[in-house]
Amino acid sequence: MKKNKICLLLVVVSVISGCAGSKKNSTDGGVTSETTGSGETEKVAPIDFSTTGSDSGAIEGLQTIYFDYDAASLTETEKNKLAGNVEWLNKNSSVKLLIEGHCDQRGSTEYNLSLGERRANAIKSLLVKMGIKANRLSTVSFGEEKLRVSGDSEPELAQNRRANFLPTK
Repeated sequence: MKKNKICLLLVVVSVISGCAGSKKNSTDGGVTSETTGSGETEKVAPIDFSTTGSDSGAIEGLQTIYFDYDAASLTETEKNKLAGNVEWLNKNSSVKLLIEGHCDQRGSTEYNLSLGERRANAIKSLLVKMGIKANRLSTVSFGEEKLRVSGDSEPELAQNRRANFLPTK
């Protein structure tokens, strides 16, 4: 008798969990097709949750933002790129984002950690002003600890002065 109740309970749980979702997923070459509750189908690219984030260039629509030397403000070009990141965040509304502040290797460790923090917080502030909820955003500064490239030429240094975006679950 006890065994029959357990089996019945398992069947009920299976049926309920199978009916609970309103989305049906299928994949086709890395792109997911989702059928929404209204019956419409939309293509959704899978999100790359790797530790390289936007630095990898593999997350379509999410771009790394670069800064001028010793600055935490954005040029117009970088503000336009950030607007593209807002579009990505709006399309991926369930994803949270870690904003990493980075610097080149000039300056002391303490100064670069502080500058990286100002950069990450400036990006967060701009994203909130652009309509992204603050509870979806967190920040961290790595200062000069995670260089993208090594070298002392200006083009190499410029690649390290950045805000990298890491999608989190």
